[in-house]
Amino acid sequence: MGLFRAKVDSVGVGGSLGEIQEIYTRHTARKACLLIALVLFLVAVTLLATVVGAAAVSVSDVFRVIAANVVPAYQGTVNTLAETVVLQLRLPRILLALITGISLAGAGTVMQGILRNPLVSPYTLGMSGGASFGAALAIVLGTSFLGPSFNVVGPYFIAVNAFVFGFLTILLVYGIARLKGTAPETLILAGVALGYLFSAGVSALKYFSNNEALKELVVWLMGGMWGATWQQVGLLTPLVLACMVVLMHYAWDMNALSAGEEVAVNLGVNVNRLRLIGLTVSALAASATVAFTGVIGFIGLVSPHICRMLIGSDNRFLIPCSSLVGAALLLVSDTLARTIIAPTEIPVGIITSLIGAPFFLYLLLKKRKRWWS
Repeated sequence: MGLFRAKVDSVGVGGSLGEIQEIYTRHTARKACLLIALVLFLVAVTLLATVVGAAAVSVSDVFRVIAANVVPAYQGTVNTLAETVVLQLRLPRILLALITGISLAGAGTVMQGILRNPLVSPYTLGMSGGASFGAALAIVLGTSFLGPSFNVVGPYFIAVNAFVFGFLTILLVYGIARLKGTAPETLILAGVALGYLFSAGVSALKYFSNNEALKELVVWLMGGMWGATWQQVGLLTPLVLACMVVLMHYAWDMNALSAGEEVAVNLGVNVNRLRLIGLTVSALAASATVAFTGVIGFIGLVSPHICRMLIGSDNRFLIPCSSLVGAALLLVSDTLARTIIAPTEIPVGIITSLIGAPFFLYLLLKKRKRWWS
């Protein structure tokens, strides 16, 4: 938005409405081109992630496998090993990484926008802490309640518990804030306090758990895509995309809120309802994906900042841009996690922290221009 404002100011007060409209049209077209470029980059990264790995698969093998399963009239030969690797192992994992990156980055953008705080993310609002506690509770106590059947239904029991606790945490944060007038500061502090509370609960469960449950809990908390299945992708894709559509519907209201609560109210925006809907829908998307992947940090925090530098603060473009960048960041991180010391895999949460923390410190230290507005 800063570049657009500068160009409008250069036209001057006497500039015609047509000149301002022309500047706005060019500015919007550049943003649309950037989004298209990000989509093409994401397609290229997806193809690269499908090819690389412990098992060598060529680009032609990937296209043959996809054509054989998508095009009914395809008559070419397909490598059986390549088909197994691409369809059963890599594509579900890649798609889960993409949809998780979209949900975390999109949720982080909306949370930062409606609370007008650049440090807000699903992690800092306590959602990840609640999901972690729910998963830890399911892992540690699941064997006692479910017995041998835990080996069959365990992953889904863990996912459901993580989702419920993560989603309810955001609702609890909002409920606490309502008692004090839903001020952004109250929401953030309530989220931080609940995050510490759930962290204490997770630590207590670690202390009392047996060795096998402790190992599984530690692995889940590190985050990873290794359990990806087509069922998970089929469940999460429509849910996350529907949440993103709802959030995009309120992009103009979030733009008005960025100018201040009084300005937004004078423009007819119901700020309390906007915060409730924005937090609820973004928490629904983020907690649903985290339930299957474990805790993955920095995607929801760093992606919006990258995109503010690239595309500005207009939420009509910022939300889709952040979602695309978040998907690319998580997919690149997951590809590195499974290839850097192949065939051994590193939890993707470690990679995202190693990439995200230095970059975020760089953003904090580089004060040449203030991107948050």
